[in-house]
Amino acid sequence: MLAPDNSSVRARQGARDMLVKALYQWQLGGHDLSQLEEQFMVTPENTRADLSYFKNLLSTVISDVDKFDKLIAMHAGREVATVDAIGRAILLLGFAEFESRCDVPVKVVINEAVELAKRYGSPDCYRFVNAVLDKAAKAMPPQRQCDTRG
Repeated sequence: MLAPDNSSVRARQGARDMLVKALYQWQLGGHDLSQLEEQFMVTPENTRADLSYFKNLLSTVISDVDKFDKLIAMHAGREVATVDAIGRAILLLGFAEFESRCDVPVKVVINEAVELAKRYGSPDCYRFVNAVLDKAAKAMPPQRQCDTRG
């Protein structure tokens, strides 16, 4: 498998960055998918982001949030209501990537989530995110089956 070039790696990182912000806003403001897409398509940072990746994962998270929340609760060993909004946003993104982006290695999903948690979360958020996603990754079958919508 060919390694992605640096520009596509940075574009996906930009999309993840936008996704954390959009999912945080979605939790606090209750905006729907079209409102979030409309708002984030006009932000200056979208010029550095993979917009198709952003739209695909935002749609996946919002449509399957109940399933992802159950996974978070199961692997975190606590109710989702006790997880802060940034941590939850990052975990929702991580589980969505696990499920729908087989082109992204599990280790990359975890590493990117940890970096986002270091950037946006509370001081210990990255440890929590790492522990939850690592536990989930260990429970996955070696050849994960992905939902390849979008």
